[in-house]
Amino acid sequence: MQENINRHIIFTLLLIGAALIVFEFSSIDIWVQNYFYDFVTHTWLIEKNQPVLRFLFYDGIKMLLLIVGGVLLIFFIFIKTMRPLQEYKKELLLVLLAAIFVPAFIGFLKAMTNMPCPCDLQMYHGRYPAIGLFENYPQDFVQRSKIKCWPAGHASGGFALMAFYFFFKSRKNRNRALIVALCIGWGMGSYKMLIGDHFLSHTVFTMLFAWLIIVILAKCFRINPLLAEIG
Repeated sequence: MQENINRHIIFTLLLIGAALIVFEFSSIDIWVQNYFYDFVTHTWLIEKNQPVLRFLFYDGIKMLLLIVGGVLLIFFIFIKTMRPLQEYKKELLLVLLAAIFVPAFIGFLKAMTNMPCPCDLQMYHGRYPAIGLFENYPQDFVQRSKIKCWPAGHASGGFALMAFYFFFKSRKNRNRALIVALCIGWGMGSYKMLIGDHFLSHTVFTMLFAWLIIVILAKCFRINPLLAEIG
């Protein structure tokens, strides 16, 4: 069983490496983002402060994720008094830790990488030059403060829900949980792309890093039989 999960970790790392090569040596991000920007009016497809969409895909979903996390924490604290949940103790702890570690790790990367958002770039009427992940800013560019835009932080909470894949026992329920989590994560990430806050690659990397952390947690808790079917 450990071999299956180890292979899965390696495969995810290879996907991250492949994504780095694809996005760093191509213009996919710019090509996609151009569809969301009006170069005449200098506006994005969705206004950042549009109240309904902001509530649905930003404030509201963040509040919902906090509520879900709070409910799970209560379940874990009182799990000894809830007999039906006792056999899910490890799985519940995995989900809780994923909800903490995934956003924390993504936040750490954002603080370290110093990458601008699309709306910050000169080509989109901002002041930052476009640079690659491993490139330095031009010497004549004066950066007033460190910027934090890679990878996508907002979507990390949604992608952390992929940990529910390991919560359920049946393959059908696990697949359903994974699909729902991916829809939530990509819904949050796509909204940020449409308002000019993130590139496609930002959300892709957040998803891959989130899955890597979740699988490593599953390895630590030895929740391996679930990966045997997909290993």
